[in-house]
Amino acid sequence: MVFVGDFHIHSRFSRACSKDISVENLEKWARIKGVDVLGTGDFTHAVWLKELKDSLSDDGSGILRSKTGQGFVLATEVSNIYTQEKGRRVHSVLLAPDFGVVDQINEELGNRGRLDYDGRPIFGFSCVELVELMRSISKDIEVVPAHVWTPWFSVFGSKSGFDSVTDCFKDQAKHIHALETGMSSDPLMNRRVSRNDRFQMVSFSDSHSMWPWRLGREATLFDGEESYAGLLKAIRTGEGLHSTIEVDPGYGKYHVDGHRACGVVMLPEETRKAKGICPVCKKALTIGVEYRVEELADRSVEEAEKHLTKPFLKLIPLHELISGLYGKGLNTGFVWNIFNGLLKEFGSELNVLLNASQEELVRVCDEKMVDVILKNRRQEIEVRPGYDGVYGVPLLGRRVDEPVLQKGAQKGLGEFF
Repeated sequence: MVFVGDFHIHSRFSRACSKDISVENLEKWARIKGVDVLGTGDFTHAVWLKELKDSLSDDGSGILRSKTGQGFVLATEVSNIYTQEKGRRVHSVLLAPDFGVVDQINEELGNRGRLDYDGRPIFGFSCVELVELMRSISKDIEVVPAHVWTPWFSVFGSKSGFDSVTDCFKDQAKHIHALETGMSSDPLMNRRVSRNDRFQMVSFSDSHSMWPWRLGREATLFDGEESYAGLLKAIRTGEGLHSTIEVDPGYGKYHVDGHRACGVVMLPEETRKAKGICPVCKKALTIGVEYRVEELADRSVEEAEKHLTKPFLKLIPLHELISGLYGKGLNTGFVWNIFNGLLKEFGSELNVLLNASQEELVRVCDEKMVDVILKNRRQEIEVRPGYDGVYGVPLLGRRVDEPVLQKGAQKGLGEFF
């Protein structure tokens, strides 16, 4: 059985997150999106943890269940800000098997910093110490470096990152098994760096709200029984890790280089010519993911394609398609009416995006909408790339002829649902 997991989300107690996030809303919108197992997010925050304990129960599989049966896995994100040769800022996702282990994690982290002010706590110790501490509590805790190329807070980030996982985690790198691609990169980009070959590639949304254009926008598909042991095995070995759903990397907020304040956007070759300096204000540009990947890459795109171990599919969220096609706001009644009509017919957003046939779609929406949904599935929507915290923009109605097609992507992933 193939099921969808999105393990990196946040609660309303994390900075810059929706105040409407509750367990009830998360389970509702996870079902609407089509996510089978959702990360709890923020289990280090005492108030949120109490809500999780009051709302979710463990049937012995390590997957928690709400009263409606929605699956959850205990997860949180932590920020390590410290000095190692220079200032480093790295985010990691932690996965835990049960509430007992979570209580131990919180006790140890609470002895090293505050847990009450933010759902994503900040610590002044290194990533090496983080892994050592987690493994001293339980060997079943998994540490996954988050959005690994994002400029400001990641393992490879241009502003504060390292050139390899080993540089960051030292002797504890052997306990890192998977990397979260983040919105601005995909598995193919990561495989351009041969040092990443031993890591599984996973994708999660890092959602700051429960809305379907955020929740599950990136996800990982697992093949097997829904259990924590199964998830852990898939993440650590690749066995049972089926594939990933990504957004187009250009949709991410840091794909290319630029300076938001000046409205300057640059491709890597332009940035190199400008020596990394904004031509308007003469300050340093925010160097994006594409530049950083090229900087560390030791393979061409064609060579990297040969080293892909799992298929992946790039999808733009359905709300973005409707909004962009008709020129309406994401949260407008017009967009919701079309979305809800499709939902009523097909049950979940991912079912619409992956499985609904042309014949079925024409009964629900107009020809333009059908065409865009099918183009999205075929990965034919060009995206004006994001930069310096600005989301990329899907350019609907146009075909992009990519020089390399991802393995497995042409047939899509719908047949596995």
